[in-house]
Formats: sequence, structure tokens, C-alpha cells
Amino acid sequence: MRFVMFYHSLISDWNHGNAHFLRGIATELLFRGHEVDVYEPEDSWSYANLTAACNEATGLFESKYPWLKSRRYALDKIDLEAVVSEADIVIVHEWNDHELVKKLGELRARSTSFKLFFHDTHHRSLTEPESMEAYDLSNYDGVLAFGEVIRDLYLRRGWTDRAWTWHEAADLRTFRPLEAEKQGDLVWVGNWGDGERSAELSECLLEPVKSLGLKARIHGVRYPDEALARLEDAGVEYAGWAPNFDVPRIFASFKCTVHVPRRPYAEMLAGIPTIRVFEALACGIPLVSAPWDDAEGLFTPGKDFLVARDGVQMEKHLKDLTNDAAMRRELAEAGLAAIQGRHSCSHRTDELLAICEELNGGMIAI
Repeated sequence: MRFVMFYHSLISDWNHGNAHFLRGIATELLFRGHEVDVYEPEDSWSYANLTAACNEATGLFESKYPWLKSRRYALDKIDLEAVVSEADIVIVHEWNDHELVKKLGELRARSTSFKLFFHDTHHRSLTEPESMEAYDLSNYDGVLAFGEVIRDLYLRRGWTDRAWTWHEAADLRTFRPLEAEKQGDLVWVGNWGDGERSAELSECLLEPVKSLGLKARIHGVRYPDEALARLEDAGVEYAGWAPNFDVPRIFASFKCTVHVPRRPYAEMLAGIPTIRVFEALACGIPLVSAPWDDAEGLFTPGKDFLVARDGVQMEKHLKDLTNDAAMRRELAEAGLAAIQGRHSCSHRTDELLAICEELNGGMIAI
């Protein structure tokens, strides 16, 4: 089949975690013999910030993923009818212009040659419902939602008649255990962002690191001066942006990592761990998570990763992990097995093709 995908960016992962999953799914489809065309707006904020931060960013992406190509477009110039004329499946990510979403829906209304999906991987349907409700999905065949709570919301509010839960996952071609000499105790890869988890990062990351005297490093972007001052006070090295495909090497150099959910995920989006959890476990690094509700039973908390209900318990878990190699090995092996067994991009591609087959009356070869 021919897949046409409209996303914010394939090339840039600067503050843009959706690129991780897109790369994995597009790769899996290509390697199974399907055709994949990815389109991203030429004025995407993620691409602009990445190229400003790293002049070689596009070249780095192309060297790592030579089989993946992205077509950058201007909405007022692209011939959407020509783009989708030979498509079988069109997927439109929720971080797209409302006008693009509407125009593609109008094309679907005039054509039965392709199926059209809206892909939601964010919390805006709960935190910014007015913006999401403004998307015209009346001619879409359905919504792919990265958690059951989001799927149920679309159906309950009547934004779509059909929706499927389609979780993110790890691309095992990129995210895998590597061998490396340990450079420290703890590493965290994540963006400071817009205040959605500032207090949580202090309680479950910076304060335990400072109290235990751990050698720690943080990679990420959007760290204001106040956040950098907190890192310095805790004795944490700030290493800035790192290409996501370098993360396995980074993880291999440290004993453990943590997951600190943003507040909307911890409070409103039960069952959605975000892609960083999948990728960390795929790399075989022991993980301790601040509280989140695994309502969909994706993992076995306490076995695949440890859960800290507060900063005190986080400090205890980190102390135990950094001092117990056998404990680290057991936890890493369980987390990796969970990903390999249920949560890879190969698994999610199977799920996507099954949905396509369902809509096409069982006429698709998976």
C-alpha cells in the first residue's frame, strides 16, 4: 500500500517526541514493502529551532535514516489533490494546521480511493478542547488515539464516529541495549518545557540527586535560566540537546534513569506513559518512575520498572539501584522483555495494518 503522512516534522526531534514514533513506523512500513511519503510544513517550529541549534541537524538525520525522506511544503502552494491521488492510507497528525485538516477531509469526501485518519498523540484534547474541537473531522474515517482515555473522549464528544487506541512504542532498530563504560549514576533525557512538571522534576529528580550526591546528567531543551540554576544547585550536569538516535549510547553510559510525567499525563491521561518510557526500557536501562496510572496494563510496575510515590521513595529506589548491580540487571531485563514482547514499532505497525484491513473489509495483505 501507499501511505501518505502529514506530520509536524520527521527530520526534527527538537522538543518534538512524535518524530521518534513516526520514524519507527515509517521505517517498519518501508521495510515491509509499503510506500511511504511524509510531508511536513516548511515553517515548522521544531525544524526551525533544531537548525538554529545545530547547523548539521538535517545531515545528521539523513546519515542515520538514509531510507527516510520528508517533503517540506507550504500550505498555500501544495497540490493536495495530487499528493493523495495514488494514496491508499493518509494519516494526519494533530499538530497540523486546521486548514490542512479540513482540505484533506474535503478531498476524502470526494474520493473513495483512500482512507483518512487523524492521529492524536497529545493532551490538548483535554487541556485545550476548543482548539481540538475546531478540527473538522467530519469526513475522516477515524481517529488513531495514543491512549484509551483520548479515544473515549473523541467518541463521547462526537468529534468522530470511529476511533482506535494506538499507543506509541519503541523503534527497536534504533533503541536497543549497548555496551559502554559508565560515566555516571543517573541520566535523564527530557525537556523542561512550560512548567507542566517543574515541581515534580525538583522533587523526583533534582532533590534525590543532590541528597545522594549522585553523578547525574540531563539532556534536553527549553531550560530557562531558573531551571539551569536549579540543576547547578543540585550538582547536575546540563548537556543540552542530543539527537534522539544518540539516546541509546547515552543511556548505556549511566546506571539508571527516571520518568517524570508531565502533570496532564499524571492527573488526566491514565494509561499513557509517553514514548520516553518505551525507549528507555528498550535500551535496557533500569527506570524509576514518578507516579502514573498504568490503567491499560501496558506494563507490570514493580517488575518492568520501579514506581516512586514521592521524592522520599524516589531517593530510596535510586540509592538501591546505584549500589546494586544485580538489581539493575534484573530490572533492565524485565523492562526490555516487556518492550520486545508487546511495545515495538513492529507491534504498532501490525495494529495499524489490522485497522486498515478492518476498514477495507479484510482486503489488505499485512
